[in-house]
Amino acid sequence: MNVYRLIDSWKGGEIVGVGEMTVEILGNEDKEAVLNDLMNTYGQEILRLVYSYVNDKEMAEDLTQEIFVKCYKSLHTYKGNAKIKTWLWRIAINHSKDYLKSWHNKNVIVSENESTNTNTNKEMIEQLVIQKEDDHQLVIAIMNLPIKYREVLYLFYYENLSLKELSVLIGKNENTVKTRLRRAKELLKERLEE
Repeated sequence: MNVYRLIDSWKGGEIVGVGEMTVEILGNEDKEAVLNDLMNTYGQEILRLVYSYVNDKEMAEDLTQEIFVKCYKSLHTYKGNAKIKTWLWRIAINHSKDYLKSWHNKNVIVSENESTNTNTNKEMIEQLVIQKEDDHQLVIAIMNLPIKYREVLYLFYYENLSLKELSVLIGKNENTVKTRLRRAKELLKERLEE
């Protein structure tokens, strides 16, 4: 059964989207169907979120796959205290931070020759186009910010989360989030003016 089209009689026959799913509905659904719908709905958003942490396309893709495996294994633990999107993002943020702290991230270095050989011509062309875009300098400046500033900028501006949602998602006080957001904008302005 497709979760997007899940019609629940106790909800008066209205269509329930993935973001509105409840614990009862998740419990009654096929885990693989739910995961498939979660991946279709949030896959690209999670990939962008993870990339904002690791700054490496291939690693972001690998970590995104790991996140959805983790989600599949933990689907039964979803309690419904937050939207499923928030729950999934919390898993993604924690997994990304765990990777950044990991031995692999700190000690494994891909040589220039290996990374050059792994790129296809299509990827090289895409990278050239991206580099020519006007906002390329902005992206570089954002990606060079410390992670605690990068994450609030990304979540606030690119994912349009409110300050309250952001504070819940990253587990910090709302005033701390405001301070980090203000400081991130100041740092970004300084780096772009250089």
